[in-house]
Amino acid sequence: MSKGTIKKVAGPLVVASGMRDANMFDVVRVSDQRLIGEIIEIHGDEASVQVYEETSGLGPGAPVESTGEPMSVELGPGLIGSIYDGIQRPLDAIMEVSGNNLKRGVEVPSLKREIKWHFIPVKHAGDEVVGGDILGTVQETEIVVHKILVPAGVLGTVKEIAEGDYTVTDTVASVETKNGAEIAVSLMQKWPVRRGRPYQKKLSPDMPLITGQRVIDTLFPLAKGGVAAVPGPFGSGKTVVQHQLAKWAEADIVVYIGCGERGNEMTDVLNEFPELVDPKTGQSLMKRTVLIANTSDMPVAAREASIYTGITIAEYFRDMGYSVALMADSTSRWAEALREMSGRLEEMPGEEGYPAYLGSRLAQFYERAGRVVALGSDNREGALSVIGAVSPPGGDISEPVSQATLRIVKVFWGLDANLAYKRHFPAVNWLTSYSNYADSMGNWFNTNVAPDWMELRARMMRLLQDEAELEEIVKLVGMDALSAPDRLKLEAARSIREDFLHQNAFHDADTYTTLEKQHDMMRLVVLYYDKCAAALEKGAKADDLIGLAVRERIGRFKYVPAENTAAEFESICAELDQQIAKAVENKEDF
Repeated sequence: MSKGTIKKVAGPLVVASGMRDANMFDVVRVSDQRLIGEIIEIHGDEASVQVYEETSGLGPGAPVESTGEPMSVELGPGLIGSIYDGIQRPLDAIMEVSGNNLKRGVEVPSLKREIKWHFIPVKHAGDEVVGGDILGTVQETEIVVHKILVPAGVLGTVKEIAEGDYTVTDTVASVETKNGAEIAVSLMQKWPVRRGRPYQKKLSPDMPLITGQRVIDTLFPLAKGGVAAVPGPFGSGKTVVQHQLAKWAEADIVVYIGCGERGNEMTDVLNEFPELVDPKTGQSLMKRTVLIANTSDMPVAAREASIYTGITIAEYFRDMGYSVALMADSTSRWAEALREMSGRLEEMPGEEGYPAYLGSRLAQFYERAGRVVALGSDNREGALSVIGAVSPPGGDISEPVSQATLRIVKVFWGLDANLAYKRHFPAVNWLTSYSNYADSMGNWFNTNVAPDWMELRARMMRLLQDEAELEEIVKLVGMDALSAPDRLKLEAARSIREDFLHQNAFHDADTYTTLEKQHDMMRLVVLYYDKCAAALEKGAKADDLIGLAVRERIGRFKYVPAENTAAEFESICAELDQQIAKAVENKEDF
């Protein structure tokens, strides 16, 4: 254990001398207040430490002590429903110790030591086990079964295992390795946050993470185990999109990281999540959620740690075979913390003052996502999907963090402030957004939903692009200069925007749309366009077709409950045929 003294203090950066025996990324305790920090640079016997707490009042000569261990998180029962700060200190336990205002140097365990959990073994004494095998289970909440895993790298025979009530530090089983060593396994294990948890192999991203949000599932789908970026200016609905995804995405566990966002925004999350009812189970959403709160008024260095803390917890649940969705809000604030620390280390700045390694750090974070076959002999699959919000200053996505993120992620949901001001939510701009997973998952959609899914999607995208081009002409010469087919295109595109892409998060039937209903909605819009285009060729008046009364029913279709959609679809199709036949009879005589 290395001990040194403070030589220099610069905000969250402390330089200590006499640290020759310390290692990179060791956790250190700074001063007599035992502030927690992490070594991020070593020169000779001098170590640069980023301190995860307020450093005011520190001065040269104060002691610095290395623990000899890297920054690690505690993984075990008690994670679900907890609210942690950036370095996995439970905020409720800190409040009991120090009141509403956080005090420096508070040391509380991440997992509560006094709670007893009922452990049910699934292995027996004498069973052969490998790292990643499930030894037993703990019912953590009504909806989450916590699986106790053999630590990675352990190979041997179960010597002892017993059902009972244990705290997280009690030994529940022991494994004898081939060389005769005995390894005690408790309900809790520790893992260094900067090291990704191992797995057997990564699987290709060919299954969608179904979210029930039409603009995402249909136009810009995210694969299970995929990565997505949600950049957008202030007020464009990044947090609302992440809330909807946390509530409705096909994920067993949600890890939400509030990284450097405003305190009142995190307060909204903390107040709303316990009240939100999980639609799959009828329980509170908190019963499958882990929250990490590191708001903008909390120490800046801890923002960097919060991202790694969150993704390590998410990987742990992925290893149990769960589908996990990680929301990081926002990676821009994390990058700002990197920039501040880099500046204090006097490193050569890159673009806009960000460190030159910004891109590689972002890539290291996003690369930990994926759909994998977990360690263990049962070949169970788990998935970790990462959705990172990006908050570019002034909404300018040409800035370095957005550009570095775009080089890594496969899905880009570009939020548009203009759409948000028009009350069009989700405010995802269909002209600038993209998904590189769409083609690889096309086969899944065509097989599991409908054989014409990808064809309908392509036609809708084409209509929206044609609308953008035609609007330029309309601005120059007016609507009257357009031909009848072009006016019909504009009307069909308006129907896609208003009837399909616009979604009301507060309407029971509209907040979540099944893939089957999304397919019916696509068919209705494309059917309306195709039948009207055919009627135009037969001489029907464009105004009659654009003003069809059935348009109102097509627009209201999204509010029809899922169990009534089939009957309503048939009824709308029949009415559409009648009204188009009438419009053709009423055609102009030339």
